[in-house]
Amino acid sequence: MKVAIAADHGGYKLKEEIKTLLASMNIQTEDFGCSCEDSVDYPDYAWPVAEKVAAGEFDRGILVCGTGIGMSIAANKVPGVRCALVHDTFSARATREHNNTNVLAMGERVIGPGLALDIVKIWLETEFQGGRHERRVEKIAQIEAKHAGVK
Repeated sequence: MKVAIAADHGGYKLKEEIKTLLASMNIQTEDFGCSCEDSVDYPDYAWPVAEKVAAGEFDRGILVCGTGIGMSIAANKVPGVRCALVHDTFSARATREHNNTNVLAMGERVIGPGLALDIVKIWLETEFQGGRHERRVEKIAQIEAKHAGVK
């Protein structure tokens, strides 16, 4: 599995802890920034991860900012990305099983590192169930296609 990861200044510390977890799980990771706690703009980091996942260059993406909200909004503007903002383990499992999410967003200022690492592990290890959920995910793709190019 290949995972793209990025954070803004509000998620930098947690991103570094997640990278350590991914390395311990023998997951290939590429860090798309940022590399400090100086103020930066989260879309500049969400878009490259989202675009690489949508293009199939990475299997999954993980984004961290202060709340996870900005990153998830920016990532979900990229067609083919299904980014979920997750702050609990139940949702981490459900968003993979039911929504086949390919990008995970979290907020460093919302949850602690212990819970965040549990969420990442569950999210990475959980498979999409397909079945009735496949139909729903396909409807999301239809919405994207219908609105492609609309500003």
